[in-house]
Order: sequence, then C-alpha cells, then structure tokens
Amino acid sequence: MLKTAYTDTGGEGRAVVLTHGAGMNHTMFDPQAAELQKAGYRVIRWDMPGHGASPLDPGTRFTATGALTELAALLDWLRLDRPVLIGHSLGGNLSQALVRADADRAGGLIVLDATWNAGPLNGLERLGLRLAAPGLAMIPPARLPDLMARVSAVTPEAVDHARTAFAAMPSRTFRDVWRATASLVAPEPGYRTPVPVALIRGARDRTGNIATAMPRWASAEKIDEHVIPAAGHLVTLDAPGPTSEALLDVLSRW
Repeated sequence: MLKTAYTDTGGEGRAVVLTHGAGMNHTMFDPQAAELQKAGYRVIRWDMPGHGASPLDPGTRFTATGALTELAALLDWLRLDRPVLIGHSLGGNLSQALVRADADRAGGLIVLDATWNAGPLNGLERLGLRLAAPGLAMIPPARLPDLMARVSAVTPEAVDHARTAFAAMPSRTFRDVWRATASLVAPEPGYRTPVPVALIRGARDRTGNIATAMPRWASAEKIDEHVIPAAGHLVTLDAPGPTSEALLDVLSRW
C-alpha cells in the first residue's frame, strides 16, 4: 500500500514524475507542472516521507532507503511504464539511485541542482559530505528555516516559499534528510547513466559541490547541462519560466 501523498494529472501523454528536494514539497514544481500539463504530459508529483502531506509513521525516521522504496512503490501503484524521472536536489539523487539500481524503471532522467551520485569526489568534497549534518546540528532550530531558505534561493518569493516549507520540518528530521542525501553519493569510476539524461542548475547555486559536480557530469557523459541565469539552488522557484522552458526543450528532443 502506497503511504505517500501524490497528485496525478492523468491523461494519455507521456508520464513525468517530479520529485522535490530536501525539506521542500511538491509545490516547488507548481509552475513547471502547469506548463508540462499544458504541453500534453501526464504529470505526477509526490511528497517524500516526512515532507509536505506525507508525515512519517510514529517512531520512524527519514532514510534514503525508505524514500527510494516509496518512489518505486509510487511507480508501481500508478503502473507507470518507463516514465521520465525529474528530480531536484535530494529528489535528483533519489532518481539517480533508482535508475542505477534498475534502469528499466525509467525512460529518461532529468536532474535539477543535485550532485552526481556516481561522480568522483576530492578530499574536500568528502569532508563536506561528512560534516553537513553535524554542521546543521550547531544551528539553533529557530534560525534554521530562514538560514537555509536564504542559502537555497535568491529571489524574495522563492526565499519566502522555502522558509515556509523548511519551518514545517523538525530540525532533527532535517538533519536526517541531509544524512540521507549524503548516503546516496557513491562514486563509481566509469559508470554511465543507462537512460537518456539531462542536467539543469541555477547559475548561482552555491550549495555543496553542485556547481562543480554537474559540469563534470555533463562533460563525462557528453550530455546537456542547462544553466539558468540569476537562479540559485531552488531553480524552479527562482526562475520558473526558464526552468519550464529547459524541461520542455529536453523532453521534446527525447
């Protein structure tokens, strides 16, 4: 039985599954969902466990394994045949992991502002992954939503949206989410994505190693990387129009 909340526009168009980032929820894709539906796609969005309208079961904590299980369950529940997986940040890491585990589950992969799970890491990047969750624990819980919102977004509207979403999540769960994100990064020299893949990121994204990892990924696999000007990590909210155009451009060519 599927536990997570989702929305599904239905229809006969090609299915696209949008997975939000850490601490956010499916509403971060509101502008893109509308444009994709208008273009004839069947648009599915969902809230990961512990996010939005998908509360965690009492006594449980957020894990990457649990979120991956729910993503796979969603595809099964809706009987989706090789949909395009579109994931932002943690959602991009989860989508990569699902394709890596079973390429037959997806017909394409679009990653927005997420690091390359299988890519190489230098010593500084490895250290950053280990220290991310402990570093969050040092920030007073009352300050965490505003701080993370300002790090993630550059426009006032996007900052406000992020602040509201982050404030709805307990700080302990937020740290668990970051640990889960780090756990999905598993370098594998020579790995190449077995389905069509494209990358989108905000030009002003300064979170983690995304600004360096995504260009490395694009170069290694000789794939498209759309860099959206004047957008930060929350590219779908900072630059909704250009992000929608990039998604539609990629999908139309596939």
